[in-house]
Amino acid sequence: MTLKTYLILALALFGTPVFGENKLCPIMVEDEIDEEEVVEFEGKKVYLCCGGCVKKWNKSPKYYIKAMADMLPQFKGMEKQLQLDKVELMAQKFCPVYVDRVVTPDSPSVDFNGKTIFLYSTGAARRWKRDPEGYVEKALESGILPQLPDNKKVKGMTNTVKSTSLKKQ
Repeated sequence: MTLKTYLILALALFGTPVFGENKLCPIMVEDEIDEEEVVEFEGKKVYLCCGGCVKKWNKSPKYYIKAMADMLPQFKGMEKQLQLDKVELMAQKFCPVYVDRVVTPDSPSVDFNGKTIFLYSTGAARRWKRDPEGYVEKALESGILPQLPDNKKVKGMTNTVKSTSLKKQ
């Protein structure tokens, strides 16, 4: 990853200095928002980077709010109202192919040595097939595949979960 990538991921994972509205896309966390790509959820505006992220957001808004809470300050204090305690996070947070993109339980997945790896998109799945071992090696170094035993522990790169009893993991 480049220095720019690390800086943007750090901002995304540890909070943005602005309160009220998100300044980076909570799905493609390196991308700046496009003010025309906006959705409203529970009376709050959420800015995204593209129409593709709008579609993904609309499928799993509560998942993204819980997984990317630091990037979405407009929902701070609304956890109970949104019933986020009922949203079960996967430990894996990012795609091993497109490491700046958030995955959900609805994301495409592949089996790797008996473990389910979630990918951002079908395009990521096609790339994965070309070099799964290479993607795993880089992802383990980055700490984004907690379901694999050699994953490094890197703060903010995985979700904190109560249990590992998710079906796909």
